[in-house]
Amino acid sequence: MPPQITPTILLLATALGSIVSSANGQRLPTRPATTHPAATARTAGRLTGSVTNGATGEAIAYATVAVLTEAGTPVNGGVCGANGQFVLPGILPGTYILRVSFLGYQDLTRLGVVVPEGGTVNLGILPLTAVARRLGEVVVTAEKPLVEERVDRTVYHAENDQTTRGGDATDVLKRVPLLSVDLEGNVSLRGSQNIRVLLNNKPSTIMANSIADGLRQLPADQIKAVEVITSPSAKYDAEGSGGIINIVTKSPTLRGGQLSLDGSGGTRSGTLNLNGDYRTGKMGFALGGFGRAGYNTPGSFDNAQLTTNPATGQQTQSTQAAATRQQQLFGRYTLGWDYDLDAHNSLAASLAYGTRNATTYQDALATSTTALALGSTATSVRNVTTTDESGTVDASLSYTHAYEVAQRELSVLALFSRNDRTYNFANDTYAASAVDVTGQAGNDNPSANQEVTAQVDYQTPTGKNQLLEIGAKDIQRTVQSDYRYYGQLARTQADNSFRYDQNVAAGYVAYAVALPKNFTLKPGMRYEYASIAADYGSGPVGDIPSYGVLVPSLNLLHKLANGNALRLAYNRRIQRPSLPFLNPNLQAANPLVQTLGNPLLHPEYTHNYELGYSTLLKQANLNFSAFVRTTTGSIQSVRTPLGAASYPGAVLVTYQNIGQERAYGGSAFAGLNIGQKFSVNGGVDAYYLVLRNNVTAPNYAARNAGLVVAGRLYGSYALPKGWGLQVFGFYRGQQVQLQGSQSSFAVYSFSLKHDLAQKKASLGFGAENFFSPRNTVRSEFASPLLTQSSRAVQHLTSFKVYFSYRIGKLTAEPRPHKNLQNNDLKLDENGGGSQGSGSTPDATRPAPPATAPAPTDSTSGVAPRLVPAGGPPAPALPPSLAPAPPTPTTMPRKSRPLPVGPPSPGTASPGGSAPAGSPGGRP
Repeated sequence: MPPQITPTILLLATALGSIVSSANGQRLPTRPATTHPAATARTAGRLTGSVTNGATGEAIAYATVAVLTEAGTPVNGGVCGANGQFVLPGILPGTYILRVSFLGYQDLTRLGVVVPEGGTVNLGILPLTAVARRLGEVVVTAEKPLVEERVDRTVYHAENDQTTRGGDATDVLKRVPLLSVDLEGNVSLRGSQNIRVLLNNKPSTIMANSIADGLRQLPADQIKAVEVITSPSAKYDAEGSGGIINIVTKSPTLRGGQLSLDGSGGTRSGTLNLNGDYRTGKMGFALGGFGRAGYNTPGSFDNAQLTTNPATGQQTQSTQAAATRQQQLFGRYTLGWDYDLDAHNSLAASLAYGTRNATTYQDALATSTTALALGSTATSVRNVTTTDESGTVDASLSYTHAYEVAQRELSVLALFSRNDRTYNFANDTYAASAVDVTGQAGNDNPSANQEVTAQVDYQTPTGKNQLLEIGAKDIQRTVQSDYRYYGQLARTQADNSFRYDQNVAAGYVAYAVALPKNFTLKPGMRYEYASIAADYGSGPVGDIPSYGVLVPSLNLLHKLANGNALRLAYNRRIQRPSLPFLNPNLQAANPLVQTLGNPLLHPEYTHNYELGYSTLLKQANLNFSAFVRTTTGSIQSVRTPLGAASYPGAVLVTYQNIGQERAYGGSAFAGLNIGQKFSVNGGVDAYYLVLRNNVTAPNYAARNAGLVVAGRLYGSYALPKGWGLQVFGFYRGQQVQLQGSQSSFAVYSFSLKHDLAQKKASLGFGAENFFSPRNTVRSEFASPLLTQSSRAVQHLTSFKVYFSYRIGKLTAEPRPHKNLQNNDLKLDENGGGSQGSGSTPDATRPAPPATAPAPTDSTSGVAPRLVPAGGPPAPALPPSLAPAPPTPTTMPRKSRPLPVGPPSPGTASPGGSAPAGSPGGRP
């Protein structure tokens, strides 16, 4: 009678033996059996084989293989690769028991497996029999890493960070590796603000005006994760030369019902959120509402500039100073619906409305202007009020058909998005040395940005370890801007309107294939054709030619023998100008710095090269990357002294395609978890930036270069009795600009939370910048015609309390659906939201890759006996392109390496699809 082998012995066999690669059966050093005293004198052999589904013949990836002595003592063990093969080296001569197990199949036991000295025993095909077993409830508790690296993106799990409670998306993005956020909320990726922002893989017209303003409408408490995609595949729109940021929100559509309420109140802001989810049978609903108010935000502003009139050479010196404050009110309301027609067909729809009302004040703005040649000085004092109001509607519908063939899928998606915005400013000059400039002056500028998008995607496996993706997309975009001036501005500016129509038609093909020696390749090609028409209310703007662009992409992953991963990527991107760059409405809230758009701008073109390396060092995840980015036809601001008699010393800022940018840099990130109580994560980003505007005229030529460094540190500690402590710090060094620089700044925060009612409720306290009540940012600008020095002071110290309460329970997540994204407009340098659902990110801890396939002949000379045994279900996944399976939670963390998978076959989410209820759109 064979010895009784318990699950505990099997786990010990796996833990004490060498771990075989989760990719293709890579070998690691093994522990020799203690029953062989002649270990140093005898040559070890090895066992090989292939585990399959006995009914279909398909390989079973990641099955567990254990080797035991005839007495039942663990000797060796491991996990099969994605192709079901395993190689177990380092086994001393002798007779053993082999045990194969996998969730959902009966265990397979082979007795009398003889390993000769120095020989290789090929056990051939080991078929497993599927079995259904009723299991009791199992509760698994694990701490998700705060930051993880994937093939083409970095993922920040915001739901694990309590220091952002009561804030907005801007507070979350400050914590994300590779990103930098200034005090105005402007976001840059590796030094570039030419980024696209997706919300659950879909766009919104709210981003067309300002990313910074749009992010303030999204509550931090509802953000599940932030994905930074540095190397988008051909399936993504060509737009976003710096990369793509995808914000995944907490809006699951699961079975059952749940209602949650959370909010915060503090010295600077307050929030209130209400979210509900209900799912029954094949249908699910999600309803959410969010409101945020910002108040008590005092600050100050001062500016000094010296201008030289290019025509006369006359110099004018000007100074300004004012107290500043802001009032902000944001809201976001969402409704999601999904319906599974049958096992292969599903529908998903969503409707969202966002609103914002922000008012900025400059109180008692004192201006002094001196003509140096004449010695005369003009003064004025005014109150400036800037109002920014908008309402955004996003509606989407998606249909997905999944075929019988694994990974074959067809999806049809549509999106309607419209943003109505009113941006007004008013100057009330109540004291001046010249009486004729007193009184009211201002500008009213209502505008609308509308998009209608349709997309069809199809993917299918074309062979073993191969996946083909093709698709087509069309975006029809219409921008309308009306503007009216009054007061002093009406003397020199005429009322007018501006209409800009753009149609972008695109097609793409992408192909993923697993190559020999642990290489995975994903090339792609995308072609986009844009046609444009623009006119003023009084006539056409001018000749804006249509253009086409071919956008290639390439991602290559190599899994090294030690389980580490090396990634190489290249892509070409473009950046189209958005409304703030195009709008010919003169913005003159500050009469000394006036801004005017240029409707004749062309897109910029960028080449990106990236090299990444990830490794596991004991309990620490380490990730390193290096990049090179070159941009031609870059849209740069051009500052020119206005030279107008009505505005002496004023500067006009407009935009032209005259820039060239080069950036060389890298980043490093380390994450360390010590037990289940303490974790710390930190990262550093650094790049050397070279800027030039390629203008030959000496008065306007500009070039600048310098090193930019940013870093962040996050730590958390779980205290007894449901208490938790978290701290965060961020530093951004001096920024390099074409004709100047901006000074460094730092922010930090502290959070203490207590869980109540079995974690259904929580109460917390947070504090930000409590040792530094004021943060000062200085900007310097220099050219032959203009020198400028400004300073902005903000009061950032904040204290807040927050709470949350949840009732109900959700289980059994349904089948996900595809998503749509429009990632194709260059945004304003001064800074764009919707909510939906997103997928849970995959694990990132790397595992050793596979070795070569096992030999086809057996040297044992013995025909072992097959003894079936009971075992618990998970279907076999397609080799190589399939995601990693869950790792047994009972195994020690260091003994559970997960496979490093190939690039995601899809682009809507890391797994190739996005959850139900999140139909696509534009970043």
